Amino acid sequence: MAHRKTHAPRRGSLGFRPRKRASRLVPRVRSWPEVSLPKPQLLGFLAYKAGMTHVFMIDDRPNTPTSGKEVFTPVTILEAPPVIPIALRAYRLVPGYGYLTLTDIWIEPPEHLEIWRKVPTYRATENIESKIKWLEDNISKIARISVIIASQPKLVGGLSKKKPDLVEIAIGGGTMQERLEYAWKILGKEVSVREVFKEGQFVDVIGVTKGKGFQGVIKRFGVKELPRWHKHRKGSRRIGSRSPTIGAMSEVPQPGQMGFHRRTEYNKRILKIGDNGLEITPAGGFPHYGIVRSTWIMLKGTVMGPPKRPIVLRWPIRPPKWQPSGPPVITYISLESKIGG
Repeated sequence: MAHRKTHAPRRGSLGFRPRKRASRLVPRVRSWPEVSLPKPQLLGFLAYKAGMTHVFMIDDRPNTPTSGKEVFTPVTILEAPPVIPIALRAYRLVPGYGYLTLTDIWIEPPEHLEIWRKVPTYRATENIESKIKWLEDNISKIARISVIIASQPKLVGGLSKKKPDLVEIAIGGGTMQERLEYAWKILGKEVSVREVFKEGQFVDVIGVTKGKGFQGVIKRFGVKELPRWHKHRKGSRRIGSRSPTIGAMSEVPQPGQMGFHRRTEYNKRILKIGDNGLEITPAGGFPHYGIVRSTWIMLKGTVMGPPKRPIVLRWPIRPPKWQPSGPPVITYISLESKIGG
């Protein structure tokens, strides 16, 4: 009996090509939303993943079958101690090219930050006041103002490292002059997550997924195992043909790196922000993390990466139509041990 080829849909999204390892553990935010806020503020924050638990909350989404009822919701806890901006960066917009750095201003960071662990050759900018004055005189050339923030991992309960993580965060809201004044005012001072986000709002989550190493096509793309009549002469956990690939990038699933990819998840909702880690730390601590000791964020749903992974939160770049008026009512937070059965 002749073999009949069955139809099979293509595997894997081409939008995620190339599937290679992330270039950095702390992701760089490639684009920022245009927000209309009365006062300037940071549009992002850096946190560390602690683990997951579950809560019961009153569903406040309108026009849903469970609206107004108590629902079970899995949540992710992120630990987010205050960050310290150590540099100011101004951009100019070049038509047909994009944003180009106009100038950088690096201050002398607080001694307890131990920035030399991250940048051994760190040097503060000279004549900072004159550079600020030059920026004020050329405010019309500035298209974006950002600050480079440094985390304080020594305040995180689940981390043992002292080296701070650096990430660039844009400033939104107000006029460009007000953004410049705000950036200059917060340099070298602690900024809390409550100054950036509020309970109940949506955020985008940017991070690096769990690494799974070099994997075959069945695990990596979910293709079917070859049938038994192939006698497994050349193996069954493989594709039948790689197809002609000369002169073009192949779309056929092939083995390769799986996981440790930079990914963005849109519109995750902040359910609660707190300062007492005992309110959400389960018995025995979070697995592979421990006890939350500083400010924490409760996000609805899952977040990429293993525990301790740095996660960048950003104001939503394509927010949903429904905007909640405030945080939901949480009736129960599970503190049961997450270790064992």
